[in-house]
Amino acid sequence: MKVLITGGAGFIGSHLAEACLNQSNEVYIIDDLSTGSIRNIEHLKSQKHFHYVIDSILNRPLTAELIDAADLIFHLAAAVGVRLIIESPVRTIETNIKGTELVLDLASKKKKRVVITSTSEVYGKSSNEMFSENDDLILGPTHKARWSYAASKLVDEFLALAYYREKQVPVIIVRLFNTVGPRQTGRYGMVIPRFVGQAITEEPITVYGDGQQTRTFLHVKDAVSAMTEIVKNQEAWGEIFNIGVDNDISVLSLAEMVKENLNSNSEIVFIPYEQAYEEGFEDMRRRKPDISKIQKHISFYPQFSLQDVIADVAEDQRGAGF
Repeated sequence: MKVLITGGAGFIGSHLAEACLNQSNEVYIIDDLSTGSIRNIEHLKSQKHFHYVIDSILNRPLTAELIDAADLIFHLAAAVGVRLIIESPVRTIETNIKGTELVLDLASKKKKRVVITSTSEVYGKSSNEMFSENDDLILGPTHKARWSYAASKLVDEFLALAYYREKQVPVIIVRLFNTVGPRQTGRYGMVIPRFVGQAITEEPITVYGDGQQTRTFLHVKDAVSAMTEIVKNQEAWGEIFNIGVDNDISVLSLAEMVKENLNSNSEIVFIPYEQAYEEGFEDMRRRKPDISKIQKHISFYPQFSLQDVIADVAEDQRGAGF
């Protein structure tokens, strides 16, 4: 089978490319390297069934050619990371919405299978203990840039479901909750690679806010395993699935775990949100997925612990010269 991965040189995309190659697929990726990196796919370039193109998915003729040749498309190309989203809201909105609309339009010509990657950010300011796929979604005001990402991803979901219903494009939407692991950068606000990098270099570990906000963290290998399995289930077409783990941890406890696991002497310091991001920045106190729906469709039981994640990220960063 021929698989196309948009954003394939990114953190998740590169792991997905590996998994698809290991399943004997012909893999094509396209990435403009705006947040991805050639380093992420360097080890794949020598493989006979791996092909890569450095360009934007907004290059319609090129993307059309790639989609026409593919049997399955994983659409991951997007602006990612809280810091990038706040600093470049125009790029966030244009990249996410225009890119997704183009992929769906081209895929609709020959009813290509498409997996759209969405995000837990779409749940917004909900105060639910756990988030399930049919919950109401509560976003903040439009003058706060951090909500532009969630809004753009919601439009992506509406587009995907519209193409499924109106044009019979076989689409699956996956909402990823904090996916972490090797090759992820802390440059755009991702918390575990930032904490690990600070711990390794004995710099202060910077906790934003009071550290009592809780999050879940899924190893990228578990996320990729779920994505490659759910796509095989025809009953999943036209559906939305949370992908994550259902045990959460406070950000302060995470910082303490990173420090302890890496035997670091780093001091843990607190940084106000206004200093880390922007004046009036809003964060969610809790974000925990209900994963019962995907477990009804596939046997999804994450295999990697948070300690595994920290160890793998640390090994990767040390190998990169941190």
